[in-house]
Amino acid sequence: MRHINLYFIFTQMRLLTILFLLFVQRTQAQTDSLGIIKTSQKFQQELNKAYKNKKTSPLNPADLRKFKRHDFFAIDTRYAVTAKVTLTPSAPYKPMAATGPIVVQYRSYALIEFELDGKACQLTLYQSKELMNNPEYHDHLFLPFTDQTTGSESYGGGRYLDVRIPQGETMWINFNLAYNPYCAYSNRYSCPRVPANNDLPVAIKAGVRFESNY
Repeated sequence: MRHINLYFIFTQMRLLTILFLLFVQRTQAQTDSLGIIKTSQKFQQELNKAYKNKKTSPLNPADLRKFKRHDFFAIDTRYAVTAKVTLTPSAPYKPMAATGPIVVQYRSYALIEFELDGKACQLTLYQSKELMNNPEYHDHLFLPFTDQTTGSESYGGGRYLDVRIPQGETMWINFNLAYNPYCAYSNRYSCPRVPANNDLPVAIKAGVRFESNY
């Protein structure tokens, strides 16, 4: 009888441990999802605020007067992915093709790999030669990309993400923070063109949508 009771207790303890671990994992996932949503909401608010401010807005005066808010895809935590990182900081700086006469020197700093919608995806993170010497932006990287929404549901020139230098072998990429280059709103700007290698084989229905008016 004692042997049976000990076995019963052991089984119950094991079950409780499994349930606890499942609870922790679920709570962590909920916490991560909530953080993604809050970060994305703050990004949308700040981007709208910057575009309404005539001191920081890239909009032409006529467009600024009628601007109310950006058209965003619905925030979706599925588009915040964990990517495997391979650093390439020894790559040389090269001019990145631009929409205008001003060309900036960039180098490949890292390759990231992740899976989305069952498809393997790879992107290159770039470092600006100019910004790396600026204390405020020394750890910033540039992620331009195109995807299956480009030219239909999102801007035809692709979109951008700003990320920081990864500190480990993986990093978060939150596509809900994707925004349009300034040249999507005015021909006064010279914007880097998205390199062909940063074209994704999936639709990124996150971030700023195609905007024909405001």
